[in-house]
Amino acid sequence: MPPKSDLAHVTQLATLDFLTSKSTRADFVFDDAGLLFQVEAHAPGVYRLRCGKAEILQNDKPSSRAKAHAEMLLARQDAVGELAISSIAEPAQYGWRLEQGDIAMEILRSPFQISVYRGEHCIFSSQADATLSRGERADVAVWRFGAELDGDDSLHGGGETTAEFDRRGSLFVSDQPRSRALPLIWSTKGWGLYFNTLARVEHDLEQSEAGLYQAILHDAVFDLFVFVGEPAEILNQYTALTGRAGQPGLWPMGVWLDQAPGQPVDETLAIVSEFRDNQWGLDAVNLSAPAPFGFQPDKPVFAWDAARIADARDVLARGQALNVQFAAPTFPGVLRGTELFAEWEDRGWLLIDDDGNAYAFPGNDVTGGQAFGLLDLTNKDVFKLWSERLRQLFDEGLGAAACDAQFDIPDGITARGGESAAVLRTVYPLLARQALFDAVAGHKTPQEGVACSSDLFPGAQRFAWQTGPRTGNDWPALEHTLRTALSLGDSGIPVQTHALGSALHPAASMTPELYIRWLAMCVFSGNFSFQSLPSLLPGAFDAGTRELVRHWLQWRYRLIPYVLGIIEDAVRTGLPVQRSMALAFPADPVAHAWDTQYLLGPALLVAPALKSGTQVQVYLPEGDAWWDLNTGWRYEGGTTLTVEAGLDTLPLFGREGHMLCLGPTAQHSGDFNSARILEEVWMFGMPEHSPVVMRNKIRVMQMQGSSYIKGLEGLRILPSEGLEVKRRGAEVRISRAR
Repeated sequence: MPPKSDLAHVTQLATLDFLTSKSTRADFVFDDAGLLFQVEAHAPGVYRLRCGKAEILQNDKPSSRAKAHAEMLLARQDAVGELAISSIAEPAQYGWRLEQGDIAMEILRSPFQISVYRGEHCIFSSQADATLSRGERADVAVWRFGAELDGDDSLHGGGETTAEFDRRGSLFVSDQPRSRALPLIWSTKGWGLYFNTLARVEHDLEQSEAGLYQAILHDAVFDLFVFVGEPAEILNQYTALTGRAGQPGLWPMGVWLDQAPGQPVDETLAIVSEFRDNQWGLDAVNLSAPAPFGFQPDKPVFAWDAARIADARDVLARGQALNVQFAAPTFPGVLRGTELFAEWEDRGWLLIDDDGNAYAFPGNDVTGGQAFGLLDLTNKDVFKLWSERLRQLFDEGLGAAACDAQFDIPDGITARGGESAAVLRTVYPLLARQALFDAVAGHKTPQEGVACSSDLFPGAQRFAWQTGPRTGNDWPALEHTLRTALSLGDSGIPVQTHALGSALHPAASMTPELYIRWLAMCVFSGNFSFQSLPSLLPGAFDAGTRELVRHWLQWRYRLIPYVLGIIEDAVRTGLPVQRSMALAFPADPVAHAWDTQYLLGPALLVAPALKSGTQVQVYLPEGDAWWDLNTGWRYEGGTTLTVEAGLDTLPLFGREGHMLCLGPTAQHSGDFNSARILEEVWMFGMPEHSPVVMRNKIRVMQMQGSSYIKGLEGLRILPSEGLEVKRRGAEVRISRAR
């Protein structure tokens, strides 16, 4: 955080006066500072607070650049809520109460302070006597916002972490790639904050001062959204505001294989054939770096690297014959020293330094170690060119592309639109992912496709897939990838894929036991990839282990209708595939401590084994009963169990009132019959909820103690103990056994 000595003209905004109001907004003024303050009912349960100079906030004709930035941040620009405003005139305080149903925001006039109520309970308060201040640093406005924390606040979101999911005690900066930051913070008490800006935000979550969350925002306007509700409701509100996930389609839901660095494509295809021969399911091959295609040295046209792939059409056809799709790494740039680099430097199509020259970034794995210039994607012509060139490859048979574009761009580098420093570091990966997604899915109805990337930025949840880390081949690395997935889910990312091991690290510690435990967790996730390093392939292990691989891959393909249904549901709810205990059960603080077990969608509790041995402890959260998928036994919530789990099992519990819809066993997604996606339905107690499943047409209705279900024609039904099933034409009746 910038020390106060770095800031000029720091003004504590202490006294507020009312100006005017309408149905959606109330306007106030800090007279001493000459600043306008607006409170808007942006949606039910969502307040938007904006503060700045009146000429900025009341500008009805923003620049095209300002409009573009606003659209990058918000999918919904207009307010749809309503405010009921009344005065507070109590002894020793005066202010205003802005209500939305049973939710209210109270604003004290002097000293300025904000409190949020849900019913009669105050769930959030800004810092007394120091809610908001404004200073300047290098002629840029810098805002400080303070919020009080109490012992009941467990703070989640904020991006990726492998530490405790409660982010209290941490500090991170929005535009620093190493921070792995995302902008949403929420509390299990029922409030959330989102600072709506592309500029730098520094989050100090009680690191500097106990009981205090401080945020420093570097922008002309202070723009904060306050959400009120359960964590699931907050994710719903946040993603409705900032954009929801695109759909991956069917084939990306199958198992992936990551090509090992330096591995010839013929060897990779031989591994695919080995998978087919052993009946190990597989759908996609992700080619390794460096990028196998790029701009020709003298033409703005993509060409395949003949040294790696001599005949791309032949390779894609061979993949198609084996029922696999190819994905390939790419980068939004052109190599330094080529004619095209010089031409585009003259044209102004590359990011430039302070001297107006194209900036040469140091080489990386994707560029084969060669220095390169970054395309200026803020230029619409450049954005369109790169996206169209990518689309040509997809039209020719490439299934997907992977692009990490969150470069640590130096402060002195500038885009054509004027973006630089923190704003450019935030905007650039967003534009790269958007161009990639437009290329693979923008021309389709519905828009389906994956744009693989590990980049994090505001709005990252709009694009599938988020690729996970590759940190090793030991038990801590397994826990690492699980924790990053759950922390990203808390932050609004619906899917993080996993890698089963890492081809970049020594494989000696990858035992058969660890391999199968890792695979089992991956099966019950959004998706995952094998590594084609020989020592990390199923064939490197004994016959018993290879049979267990086949067992778990059969489970994976049977789960695809359910997992894809969760992703489809994320378009409506914003909820992730893998859900932390705090997100799923905010009212059960005991559950929060069991932070490596998770809900897979709404129906399944998964407790992966993260250390050697056959015993796994599980906590069943309060408020629901749970059915053990391995034994069929029922347990009340609030119970702690020690489960005996061999390598062919995993502690799995179905949530009472829910159903699990499973598809057939398959070797690839092409085996699915589009007219018959499902094979059987497992019921956990009396069905109360319509199941989550792709292309869902199954509906549950309850009447007089029984459940009536439509959409189960031709499916095998496995009811839990004590229930009987009666089919009546297209309807199924589930009732208590007599």
